[in-house]
Amino acid sequence: MKIFADYHTHTIYSHGKGTIRDNVEEARRKGLKEVAITDHGPGHFGFGVSHENLKKMRKEIDAMKKEYPDIKILLGVEANIISVDGDLDVNEEDLKTIDILLAGFHNGAKPKTLKDAWYLYIRNYLAKILLPMRKSCRDINTKAFINAINKNNIFILTHPGAKIDVDTEKLAKAAAKKGTALEINSSHGNLTVEYAKIACKEKGVKFAISSDAHISKNVGNVDNGIRIALEAGIPDERIINAD
Repeated sequence: MKIFADYHTHTIYSHGKGTIRDNVEEARRKGLKEVAITDHGPGHFGFGVSHENLKKMRKEIDAMKKEYPDIKILLGVEANIISVDGDLDVNEEDLKTIDILLAGFHNGAKPKTLKDAWYLYIRNYLAKILLPMRKSCRDINTKAFINAINKNNIFILTHPGAKIDVDTEKLAKAAAKKGTALEINSSHGNLTVEYAKIACKEKGVKFAISSDAHISKNVGNVDNGIRIALEAGIPDERIINAD
């Protein structure tokens, strides 16, 4: 399996350690044809990219495209799912600025309402101790993810199942219908092999193998993701960034 693009990388604009240039140059060294800069959405406490910096990144990437015509450089954002209704922490101006939209759930993001804080954050924390709560939490988490897919034009749903539990079968059906790829994250190890096998049963669902690099040298390091895909029996043609 040959991966030609890494669509999930972070820079100093959120909590990565390298610059956009560092990530692009590392992608070129690894022989990638495409690389996306996808820092955390504005709603992430301490780490989120500001709306102003997204515009700055747009200019930086547009200038860099002329310097590096041999690689496709994309600006994206890893938006945060902040409500049970599937709302994200990006606005219309952000969406006009970027090329691709990634979205996932992070514990460090500001929920839309107190109700969402209860259902998506507090209850999931309590469910680690109070086992009877786990099923209802899983159902609500899955609803939030599916609503996000249906409400937004999400290119890749990042590390599903890594932060809060979801019903992968239901998620895969929604993703396949909308054309959203499920990420096999090489850093978090999600989708796990078990979840990837379940997701792969859904006809039409696509996957993306990403590095989720927070250090430039890790851009394009997707061996763990490839291993998960191979062990789960996912064919190359179901992976959007595989030749």
